[in-house]
Amino acid sequence: MKTCDVLVVGAGPTGLVLALWLTKLGARVRIIDKTAEPGTTSRALAIQARTLELYRQLDLADAVVARSHKVPAVNLWACGKRETRLDFEQAGVGVTPYPNLRIFPQDEHERLLVDRLQAIGVSVERRTELVGYSDEGGRVVAELRHADKGDERCEAVYIAGCDGARSQVRETMGAGFPGGTYNQLFYVADVVASGPPIDGELHVDLDEADFLAIFPLAGQRRARLIGTVRGERAERGDELRFEDVSDRAIKNLKVTVEKTNWFSTYHVHHRVAQRFRAGRAFLLGDAAHIHGPAGGQGMNTGIGDAINLAWKLKAALDGAPDVLLDSYETERIAFARRLVKTTDQAFTVATADGEFANLVRAWLAPIVLEAALSFEAVRGFAFRTVSQINVNYRASPLSQGRAGHVHAGDRMPWVVVDSVDNYDALTQTVWQAQVYGEARPELVAWCADQKLPLQTFAWASPYARAGLAQNALYLLRPDTYVGLADESGSAEALRSYLRKGPISN
Repeated sequence: MKTCDVLVVGAGPTGLVLALWLTKLGARVRIIDKTAEPGTTSRALAIQARTLELYRQLDLADAVVARSHKVPAVNLWACGKRETRLDFEQAGVGVTPYPNLRIFPQDEHERLLVDRLQAIGVSVERRTELVGYSDEGGRVVAELRHADKGDERCEAVYIAGCDGARSQVRETMGAGFPGGTYNQLFYVADVVASGPPIDGELHVDLDEADFLAIFPLAGQRRARLIGTVRGERAERGDELRFEDVSDRAIKNLKVTVEKTNWFSTYHVHHRVAQRFRAGRAFLLGDAAHIHGPAGGQGMNTGIGDAINLAWKLKAALDGAPDVLLDSYETERIAFARRLVKTTDQAFTVATADGEFANLVRAWLAPIVLEAALSFEAVRGFAFRTVSQINVNYRASPLSQGRAGHVHAGDRMPWVVVDSVDNYDALTQTVWQAQVYGEARPELVAWCADQKLPLQTFAWASPYARAGLAQNALYLLRPDTYVGLADESGSAEALRSYLRKGPISN
């Protein structure tokens, strides 16, 4: 029987990131997928700033930025004309090293991750399906079915279900998946086109109740159209062709489609699993939560799951207490529930039927959004929310204290002072301490004795503006969220926190 530390089921972005992170940390990983080859089409497009910040730890961020397309603005159309242009190009400046919305299609994203994983010696085992597993207390025994080699049993310390909305891991776990399905049929088309909306920006048509958005892609005149289909046409489902649904884009947005590379239809659900963990099994990505397309959150949320869980699994393999693994569900299920509720509300408003709904979308929404986003504070809040920079784990059992405006559980603010970037040290996936100002001598000595990295930054006003407190201690988790924030900066506060046992470097 083959053995590994973690069996990752599913080789989409979530599973690939989990396998990549674990392997980099030194865990023995197998990753399987029942498909014969990686996907060549995709619905997920956006890569958010918080994902890129975390990708710095894997030396992935620069490669993604180089291959992706920057979206400077969102344009709202009604009655065949552009009503509002919402400029987001400066919204994240000073907040993150990655201040723009970027488009990087899931299929291209997966190819990059597969290449990086292969470079460190791990290949996706294709045409390999999980039949089921049994949790035997100290191990998991999985039944695998190979398309060409028959069945196999695999022993793992943990199993991670990254196997999508029809997850076999979730089914075997017995976790419910409550929620619902939107009535609308969605379509997605990859096209080569021309016209006013083919300008490198994002365009949304607000007319009627059929959602339509045009996303720019890297490459000349390439775009991705995502929309909904209603009425009799929706009942035809897989029989639909792009020609059956393209008239609205052509008429309302004045788009001339010169070539359709591919076209697909699908239904969207809004569901969250009742639990993300059962014993030695975990759910991530679409296996744990699925929702509407509002905000480009889906793929990024799955990647966030993977990064949250990876370092905790490695710590548990190294002897950290089981409560650390419990924190995965506590932290991620709360975020998933909020996200699904928010995206459901946004999508319901965007696709509501009736004359009043049409009036609100076509006339009121552009005016209100343009007025609200003219304020820098509102624009910044919108960016931080959509980019997932505002995601925090303040209610987590791993979070303790507050120093300045920074709470334990928050993402560490990004600050650059005289070319010194406080995120440079965070490329290491370890627990580490930071002090902005002067660190107490006993803290310096204790960290050196415990081989806990400690970095100090000479105090400057930008740190205060970012919400940090002078001379305070910030203990950062391997995923760069604050575990402990202590204004006294004392070694005793750190010792007290660590007695709870969350650390395994």
